[in-house]
Amino acid sequence: MARVKLELPDRFVFTTEIGVHISYINYGGHLGNDAVLSLLHEARVRFFHSLGYSELDIEGRGIVMADAVVVYLSEAFHQDLLVISMAVTSFHAAGCDLYYQIMNKATGKEVARAKTGIVFFDYQARRPVRVPEAFRRRFMLESAASGR
Repeated sequence: MARVKLELPDRFVFTTEIGVHISYINYGGHLGNDAVLSLLHEARVRFFHSLGYSELDIEGRGIVMADAVVVYLSEAFHQDLLVISMAVTSFHAAGCDLYYQIMNKATGKEVARAKTGIVFFDYQARRPVRVPEAFRRRFMLESAASGR
């Protein structure tokens, strides 16, 4: 079976640092695959917070994760400091893609790369809704400025 390949965008719009907690370590003594989704979630929450949003209120709308792809590239260990960079791309009517690159700060090695598809969601009506125009515009302008 062929391995999944994930190409990253040229430009990231947010970076945060997160330490590897002992609860993220699996029986192999390194960062567990399940913990990577938790790291992505924490990075996403921090990203939205930096913009004045929460996952339940982005211009009045919430989000749900529609899909996730993770490609593991090297090990990370307890107490490593990870640098997670994020990009926003591929807008469609109800959502977009968030890309993540996870690097080990001390070694410079890429630990993983990931993509999560998000869909904007009205939690009261329990249905997907259109991407808030102000959110779309913010990142469409970023893309245009970077030449993508």
